[in-house]
Amino acid sequence: MRRGCVAMTALAVVVAVGCGAEGKDVVVEGTPPATPYGGPLDVPTEEVDGSTRQALLTVTGAAGRALECDGEIFAGNGPDGWGSDDGGATPEDGLRLWFDLFAPEVPRSGYRVERRETDRVLYSFDVGGRTRVAVVVAHDQKERPGWGPETEASCDPAEFPAEATDPGWYEFWTDAHGRRQPVARIHSAPGPEHCDWQTARFLTLGRGEQATTYVRDPEGALDTALLSAPYDPDVPLPADARDTGYRYGERQLWLTDDRRTAYVRTPDGVEAWPSATDGVACM
Repeated sequence: MRRGCVAMTALAVVVAVGCGAEGKDVVVEGTPPATPYGGPLDVPTEEVDGSTRQALLTVTGAAGRALECDGEIFAGNGPDGWGSDDGGATPEDGLRLWFDLFAPEVPRSGYRVERRETDRVLYSFDVGGRTRVAVVVAHDQKERPGWGPETEASCDPAEFPAEATDPGWYEFWTDAHGRRQPVARIHSAPGPEHCDWQTARFLTLGRGEQATTYVRDPEGALDTALLSAPYDPDVPLPADARDTGYRYGERQLWLTDDRRTAYVRTPDGVEAWPSATDGVACM
């Protein structure tokens, strides 16, 4: 997964969203975790495709290994994207460079130094004493003088505090008991304005090759050829539809076994959100 890019299989939307509050300290003293990362900070990386745990560990090096997620690694990357004129004078400058150049979908304040070496520093954003975002900044890399990001990795955005993700790009769904669900399992989001899709809404189940994206498009912003069927704002709930237990506000998600259409129940009735084809993309 490239920095600043949310990949949803049927829907690819390039976004640039930063979370967290302006005016707060990027780096704080913090409290050391119960089990700080003790491995090497200089871990060889390799660019590979895919969002499996092994693929992300291969890409993210030490940063991926420093995470303490409840679930799997959600996103990350290795050395990429900054040049000879970008490096900072201090490790904190290198961390800020990561935010400025790549606009990662993670909190922008509240990081602490977990490990410091002569030419590398590991920064972590912790929740409940566990590392949810890890960034290794390095000094004087090949053709990149100064301090800059080397590897970075993050847990699922649902593992961040609510105040760090609101307002944000993701709409977090809950289960029937009100527990926030991982973005990798289910999430929704409004369409991007730069494609003039802002009146549409995209609901994605799963991630990677197994993901399915459904579209609410009341104003016809998308070409119907990109959808399995037209959006319908008022349909009877199929007899074989089952309640998934997923909720977003007053919306309830129901599915049939073929999963071609998402039936979203609201206080006003039932909407049919068609699935998107593989050709849906907004770049």
